[in-house]
Amino acid sequence: MPPVRAFLLSPARCQGKRADLLFNPAAQFALARKLRSAPGAELGEVFSFLSGLYFRGKLKYALTFAPRVEGTCLCLVITPDRGLVLPGTRVTLDDLRRMGEVDVDAKNPRYREPLTRDTARLADALPPEAEVVLLGSVATDKYIEPIGGILGERLFVPAEFVGRGDMSRGALLLRCARSGEELSYIPVDDARDQ
Repeated sequence: MPPVRAFLLSPARCQGKRADLLFNPAAQFALARKLRSAPGAELGEVFSFLSGLYFRGKLKYALTFAPRVEGTCLCLVITPDRGLVLPGTRVTLDDLRRMGEVDVDAKNPRYREPLTRDTARLADALPPEAEVVLLGSVATDKYIEPIGGILGERLFVPAEFVGRGDMSRGALLLRCARSGEELSYIPVDDARDQ
């Protein structure tokens, strides 16, 4: 029987041209209108818009393969300022603005402290043999450094991510979700050595 796996999705950038479209008060497309009103829009939808193919692929893949525990999918999104949240968490334009003000850097306490707090809670809640799969880059320390010390040998990444760019990863994840073929996972240290 395969181990229980939780999936952590790296965040989308909350600044740039696509974010400017959401912040434009004249924008009338559905997502912009949702963000300007209560209860807001789902974070997964917002990050999929901001990031495009890569985040959409991560989200679809995780929702396809993550197990459900007591009705909740073990798919969590890393945020710049809130730690780990479910992709269905509602956010408003003000929430998005605050996220955009926080630098996603392992040395930044506004990012790091909520992330390490929630990662420790996740590690305690999962069975000891569970694996946590990061769907994100291992090229920098911004994700690995804060969560790796807590998860240790339980932290994995898709082997197929090694040597691929973001767009290629997003397309691969969408193909796998459609076909029902799960990727293979390797310890994060092995991925960083390649």
